[in-house]
Amino acid sequence: MHRDKLNHYFNDLLNPTSFKDYCPNGLQVEGNQSINKIAFAVSATRDSITQAAELGADTLVVHHGLFWNFHGARTLTGSFAKRIFPLVRKNINLFAYHLPLDAHPEVGNAAVLGQLLGCQQQSPFGDYKGNPTGIEGLLDQPLPAKEFALKLQSVLNHDVIIASPDENQIIESVGIITGGANSDWVLAKKAGLDAYITGEISEHDWHESQESDIHMFAGGHYATEIFGILALMQKIQIHCRLECVFIDSDNPA
Repeated sequence: MHRDKLNHYFNDLLNPTSFKDYCPNGLQVEGNQSINKIAFAVSATRDSITQAAELGADTLVVHHGLFWNFHGARTLTGSFAKRIFPLVRKNINLFAYHLPLDAHPEVGNAAVLGQLLGCQQQSPFGDYKGNPTGIEGLLDQPLPAKEFALKLQSVLNHDVIIASPDENQIIESVGIITGGANSDWVLAKKAGLDAYITGEISEHDWHESQESDIHMFAGGHYATEIFGILALMQKIQIHCRLECVFIDSDNPA
């Protein structure tokens, strides 16, 4: 497949230009025009890039790319250079999709996690500069908060922190925004939801969410954001018929 054709496919599917993100979405590093093997990973790290090169991939697709507004201008030196140079030397394309992959109703992190938790009647949830970044819905099997925490832990294969006004209360409705959206439990409260799921939690959010009668669950940034990139890989395998490989990360955060 030609790189431009894959780029058009991603643009049509994920509609990245509709998001006011704090990073560039799409092709971040230009490599081979002809694409035969794609590696997928949650983040473009030195390890994932090195593995992609060793696996002979000509393209790497990630959720967390290399360039972020909060970093500002960066020199190609030190640890950052050690990420960039293998891509350039091996002529590897790097595609990155941040909020578009969080929010997508089919292959999005929140949507897929919700499906695995039995979340039905999913609809867009969240608001980042006018765009939803997750989903909300109703559980097909309402559970007490403490039992739901165990179910979430099993799905994520990761420890879950729970902030709950009463762990015996039944949870029927949830809002999900994966990753580092710890402060958005207030949107779940505003929407009248029982619970909120994300990746990270701060000290003050642990107190304030339960004091506001919201059950908040934090299951890890990486653990909650592995689902979108895997779903995107499966879609590419089916529709583009390209060789694909997933690169996992040993990341407890």
